[in-house]
Amino acid sequence: MQRLARRLMSNIPESTVYGGPKPQNSNQRVTLNSLRKKHQTGVPITMVTAYDYPSAVQVDNAGIDVCLVGDSAAMVVHGHDTTLPITLDEMLSHCRAVARGASRSLLVGDLPFGSYESSSVQAVDTAVRVLKEGNMDAIKLEGGAPSRISAARAIVEAGIAVMGHVGLTPQAISVLGGFRPQGKSVNSAVKVVETALALQEVGCFSVVLECVPAPVAAAATAALQIPTIGIGAGPYCSGQVLVYHDLLGMLQHPHHAKVTPKFCKQYGHVGEAINKALSEYKQEVENKQFPSAPYTPYKISEDDELLLMNCASLFNKQVSWIIKHEKGCTLLEDLCCHHWRRT
Repeated sequence: MQRLARRLMSNIPESTVYGGPKPQNSNQRVTLNSLRKKHQTGVPITMVTAYDYPSAVQVDNAGIDVCLVGDSAAMVVHGHDTTLPITLDEMLSHCRAVARGASRSLLVGDLPFGSYESSSVQAVDTAVRVLKEGNMDAIKLEGGAPSRISAARAIVEAGIAVMGHVGLTPQAISVLGGFRPQGKSVNSAVKVVETALALQEVGCFSVVLECVPAPVAAAATAALQIPTIGIGAGPYCSGQVLVYHDLLGMLQHPHHAKVTPKFCKQYGHVGEAINKALSEYKQEVENKQFPSAPYTPYKISEDDELLLMNCASLFNKQVSWIIKHEKGCTLLEDLCCHHWRRT
């Protein structure tokens, strides 16, 4: 009777399980619903690829919608020439670090090469680990081959949100012949659009379009009912993604320079600032300018300092005597113990 009374007094419809979603504010985690709302209203979606706690904090504080933990960590963080070498365990470590730093952005974790191609069962098992152990909100997988489409379908049916990825798919460079743009011919362009449509059909909530001509990206975006995220795909996508280190101009090592994509705009020159700071640190240490008084904060009383100096003086005399008489370490320990017993 009491439950019935509470229900009659409630303004919650009987057909609902909970009270319903509350209005989204800028401090709440981005969800698939909020991305759909942006897409429906034509507001571009922002995405940044990051790999660790500090970068995740910065991405989150900037209000970026989606933080992708990409397998490009193999190249950007681990120094490999391709994305292929990175393992699932390494990716999970990156995912956990990012999840600790980002409390607002939607978190998407890449499935690394070799972790989902064998079967739909393997794909689901890997995706589950990325959510349970990596603390991600969704996963991303590359390509549109039938096995990849089947993997995407199985993961979605397992209750896990999936972002697709077509165009240049770095995990398939052995087939593509390197990091080559896609969609540059009619047949290739049609394949890009058809693959994106197939990923939408199996339930993907979004598709990344990488390194395709802008008209191809525009055609795919017009054909799809889900958001497209462009990277080197021109301005007509539903959103854009760049790698954290690339857009900040952070890395200037020759290895990184050869893998920095042509389409990346550098919004900062952080690498120059880092190099300058490290050089100044080296010089100040070598010139004995650092650490100066402001950076030597821990104090000891004058009486204790005097006692310590006396102890140090006695200790040095004992060491000199031991060296002169070629005695062993045991004698040094005995003398030190004798000194401290006296004090």
